Amino acid sequence: MDSLRIDKWLWAARFYKTRSLASDEVSKNRVQINGQDAKPSREVKVGSVVRLRQGHVERTVVVKGLSGTRGPAPVAQLLYEETSESIQTRQQAAEHNRLAREPAHSIEDGRPTKRDRRLIERAWNDRWSASLD
Repeated sequence: MDSLRIDKWLWAARFYKTRSLASDEVSKNRVQINGQDAKPSREVKVGSVVRLRQGHVERTVVVKGLSGTRGPAPVAQLLYEETSESIQTRQQAAEHNRLAREPAHSIEDGRPTKRDRRLIERAWNDRWSASLD
């Protein structure tokens, strides 16, 4: 076997759970082969450089083997080798996400919580009118 469809290879290498998901990702130009956008029917060969996106994670892998069947994960990992730059950027992104503040914590205004509402009502009930004396 000299070459294999990219969607089938991505599925066999366990980058995507189903072949249709792999085909959709390729169709959305989230997969490049040797720097060029690919179609699902594009052939991939041993030695090709494949750049793909899984969610927010970008990976660059070199094709080491071809398989038309989906096997166990240890066998699938033998089909490719991730580049050192890809591993480094993926680890940096994971570290940044771990250390980054949760965006929801920065929201101070907005709809009051149940506790806030009770505190507001308690403050209003302590005064006999809305005007400040």
